Amino acid sequence: MHSNNMDIPPETRVGDFTSKPSELSLARWSERFFAWLIDFIIVSIGIEILFYAATFPLWFDNNPDRWFRSGASIGFVLRSLIFLAYWTYFESTSGQSLGKRIFHLKTVGISGQTVNVRDALLESFGKSFLLPIDLILGWIFTNDKRQRIFNRVSNTIVIKLRSHSEENSSNVRYRKD
Repeated sequence: MHSNNMDIPPETRVGDFTSKPSELSLARWSERFFAWLIDFIIVSIGIEILFYAATFPLWFDNNPDRWFRSGASIGFVLRSLIFLAYWTYFESTSGQSLGKRIFHLKTVGISGQTVNVRDALLESFGKSFLLPIDLILGWIFTNDKRQRIFNRVSNTIVIKLRSHSEENSSNVRYRKD
């Protein structure tokens, strides 16, 4: 069975059995960081546009400070919830956020399977609210699979996708008549 998309792992039909690859290429920490950075920039721009649009009427208030007392913690929680929703949605539907698509990375289950919503939510929570702690503890305790702590909790890994040419050439056989 041939697939035209870059979905990993590719499945091949052999008789009545479906086989999955026995090797997954783990994404490097640097690739994951730059994918996260792209997501962070894109989502932050969207959040700022939404916040400025939502507070537009307050621009004409003579005393705007009254609306934003102790707003730093509320702003952090709102932004983190938006990031959580963003990453949960993309990683549970396609396994790829916009940054991961650019770097040809994908979040999958530990055996290469698609990530469900619960696991995507768990995995995304760490990078939305606790990224420095999640990352440092991941480097210390789970470096063999390049997992952050919340990757380990959710049984997920981030892999590097093969290009179409690599995928097609490894699954194509030629036969002469």
